[in-house]
Amino acid sequence: MEEQKFQMDFAGRPLVIEVGKLAKQASGAALVRYGDTAVFVTATGSKEAREDADFFPLTVDYEEKMYSVGKIPGGFIKREGKPPESATLFARLIDRPIRPLFPKTYRHDVHVVAYDFCVDHDNAPEIAAMIGASVSLCMSHIPFAGPIAGVRVGRVDGEFVINPTVAQSEASDMDIVVAGTKDAILMVEGGAKEVPEEQILDAIMVAHEEIKKVVEFQLSFLDSISVPKQEFVEKEPPADIVEAVHAYGEEAMKTAIFTADKIEREEKMNAVEADIYEHFADIYPDNGDDVADITQKMIKEIVRHMIAVDKIRPDGRRVDEVRPVSCEVGLFARTHGTGLFTRGQTQIMSFCTLAPLSESQHIDGVGLETDRRYMHHYNFPSFCVGETKSSRGPGRREIGHGNLAHRALKRMFPDNFPYTCRIVSDILESNGSSSMATVCAGTLSLLDAGVKMKKPVAGIAMGLITDYDSPKYAILSDILGDEDHLGDMDFKVTGTTDGITATQMDIKCDGLSYEILEKALNQAREGRLHILGIINETIPAPREDYKPHVPRIETLVIPKEFIGAVIGPGGKIIQGIQEQSGAIVTIEEEGDHGNIEVAAPNKDAIDKAMALIKGIVAQPEEGETYTGKVVSIMDFGAFVQFMPNRDGLLHISEIAWERFEKMEDTGLHEGDEVTVKLIEIDKKTGKFRLSMRALLPKPEGYVEPERPARPPRRDGDRRGGGHRDDRRGGNRGGNRGGNRN
Repeated sequence: MEEQKFQMDFAGRPLVIEVGKLAKQASGAALVRYGDTAVFVTATGSKEAREDADFFPLTVDYEEKMYSVGKIPGGFIKREGKPPESATLFARLIDRPIRPLFPKTYRHDVHVVAYDFCVDHDNAPEIAAMIGASVSLCMSHIPFAGPIAGVRVGRVDGEFVINPTVAQSEASDMDIVVAGTKDAILMVEGGAKEVPEEQILDAIMVAHEEIKKVVEFQLSFLDSISVPKQEFVEKEPPADIVEAVHAYGEEAMKTAIFTADKIEREEKMNAVEADIYEHFADIYPDNGDDVADITQKMIKEIVRHMIAVDKIRPDGRRVDEVRPVSCEVGLFARTHGTGLFTRGQTQIMSFCTLAPLSESQHIDGVGLETDRRYMHHYNFPSFCVGETKSSRGPGRREIGHGNLAHRALKRMFPDNFPYTCRIVSDILESNGSSSMATVCAGTLSLLDAGVKMKKPVAGIAMGLITDYDSPKYAILSDILGDEDHLGDMDFKVTGTTDGITATQMDIKCDGLSYEILEKALNQAREGRLHILGIINETIPAPREDYKPHVPRIETLVIPKEFIGAVIGPGGKIIQGIQEQSGAIVTIEEEGDHGNIEVAAPNKDAIDKAMALIKGIVAQPEEGETYTGKVVSIMDFGAFVQFMPNRDGLLHISEIAWERFEKMEDTGLHEGDEVTVKLIEIDKKTGKFRLSMRALLPKPEGYVEPERPARPPRRDGDRRGGGHRDDRRGGNRGGNRGGNRN
């Protein structure tokens, strides 16, 4: 194929697709440029099918390249290693809209790989990668019912924005990725600031109009670059075997399927399956795979017909009914916050841990995020579904579900929250929608920890079941695992009483209509409000104070010019503050100010450290009264430390209204505590003049005595007000940044 380029205007920026130059041995390859972003995507398909596979072996990899943003990877090895979380999430964004568009019985390996060659954060690389995956698949021999496209939708000042820039995203109240074909929506994922359902739906519809344009653009050139598709015919089992299996096992399977308890239901279904296989083993000895496929398809048909037509669910619930919900908090003595959320046979234990900001997660990637102060980790052990499997760390599903819970809750954290927060959600039992139960358990753990959430958040998963033989369908609230596995949609929606905070939709059919999306969102709201009511009954507000084992943290913002004064030469001052108070003090420069964080195991240590810091950064004011300590006695007066690192001269004439000839007559000694008034700050030198007599009543008839002229100063003279500067660097605080005006 010769090199070709195709271009269109996409949301005001050029979208350029280049083919025929790179990776010519791949089944399909496309370089997609969007603005300054450039993403290279390949699709490769095996010539032979996996004989033993009972699933479609599709793999999508998104590989972040640090050179794309002019960085060298951190760490010792200095090369890209395990994909970061962002790359895994982008791979899932590509996988989910393309997976439904392959033949149902296709068993050939398909591998889609995306490299970000160049990243301009104003032009989303994941959107370019999604379009590149569509082009590379469509131009290859792989049977793919595309093309597809994806867009990101924001909303600024009430107006929808397609593929918003970084600045627009910061001002937006939603961030939603929508993917689909020219006819239907295939995937939705994103977050929002409590946006009502109808406005989310409007955003999806606006996105679909843009998707249609990009799909039409691809159709305009795909015929000229595509190779013939691999011949593939959906496998259909012999009709006589289909009839025989249904006649023998259908009624028994119906009885087994509609059993409320998951474990009991699985045992009954397994027994019926085993009986069917055994019965037909001798009748059709060479068609064991056909019998198995027919049995699985029969199960799917039974469930879909009973739910879509008869409105009967396996556990006997109404289509809009939520399973029984229970909530518990504060289960353990030393954890900072705990929430146990149980809904039917899905159960999640979430733990909230609070730590200083210095323990935030450092992100070494191509994105703009460099530090993460809120983390949500989701763990799905095999025992939660009664299986035996070694734990190998989080997979793509666990990363995706943790990110969904993170997105659902992060906007409800209080402003200027002084902690790093980590929530760990352990799935103890699962029978559908563990990710949405994770959001509910996370809310409980935050409230139990005393985090002043703006509002509680709950989540619910919606399903869709359509009948094969009729246009009837049913939208299901709080889907079971079997309803998810056998249905057409998994639509997760989280939010508060006032609107949506996150959503994620995956489908297995060819697309969804506006009508279905609208009904699903409205039904989800009813279920969400029901669950929020139960959470509110359990813990109606965040705990008034943090638990005893939560580290105490306070923050302080100081002018940039005082950062050096707090740190001190070689860190001497800040180390002294930590030694005296027992607190941990960290300081970071940001713009024209410094952010100080003080963390300690108790409030006394916090208060002591904050007092020391405030003493350093506080500005003395003329006319104010201070209590200080005499630090040295001179012939002409005393030097008084009236604030931390602030010394001022208390002249002998300012000690009292009476006249003293010598300091010995005043009765002042080093270490004495005195109350003084700051009567002058010299604008040129920054020196402080203090007075005790200004705080005393003036004697009646008092006449100010004339002062003798000051003798000229000799070089090296250690007497007079000037000696203090020579010996201590000017009012003591001059060297310490304390007197910087």
